[in-house]
Amino acid sequence: MSKLKVLITREQLAEKAKEMAAQISKDYEGKELLLVGVLKGGFMFLADLVRYLTIDVNIDFISCSSYGNSTVSSGVVRILKDIDYDITGKHVLIVEDLIDTGLTLTYLKDLFAAKCCASVKVCAAMDKPSRRKVALEADYQGIVIPDQFVVGYGLDYAEKYRNLPDVCVVEEI
Repeated sequence: MSKLKVLITREQLAEKAKEMAAQISKDYEGKELLLVGVLKGGFMFLADLVRYLTIDVNIDFISCSSYGNSTVSSGVVRILKDIDYDITGKHVLIVEDLIDTGLTLTYLKDLFAAKCCASVKVCAAMDKPSRRKVALEADYQGIVIPDQFVVGYGLDYAEKYRNLPDVCVVEEI
C-alpha cells in the first residue's frame, strides 16, 4: 500500500488555474484559440482552467505516453490519440498537468508547429524544472514542485490515484 502526503491542496490548484485563466483570457482576446488537453493527466486541470476563462475557446485532446507503468519517463513519446481539429492558422495552447523532462511537450510543440498553426504555447498546472532534459519553459507556468513523484489531480501511478483532488507525494510504492 502506498503512503501519500499532500503537496498541493485543491484550493491552491484552483487559485493557480484562476490566475492563469485571467492571463490567457487577456492574451487571446479576439483570437481563435484551441486548447489541446494532454490526456490522461491534463483533463482535470483543463476542466478547471476553462471554467475560469472569459473568452470563447475550442477544445480538443491528444493522448501520448512516455511513462507506461513506470515512475520515470522513457524519453520515447508515442501518440495514442491525435487531435481532430484542423489547426492551420489557429492559436494552439497545449494544456498539460506537469512539465517534467520537457520531452513530451517539446515533441508536441514541434508537431503542432509543423501543421502551420498561428502559434503554439504551453500551459501547465505544475512544473518540475529540476528534471528538465530539454530547454522548455511554460508560457503559462503553474506551481513549481520538487523532484518527487506525485499523483492526484489527474496524475497517476499505474492508472491509479488520478481521482485525488489534491496533488500528493508518493512516499512508498
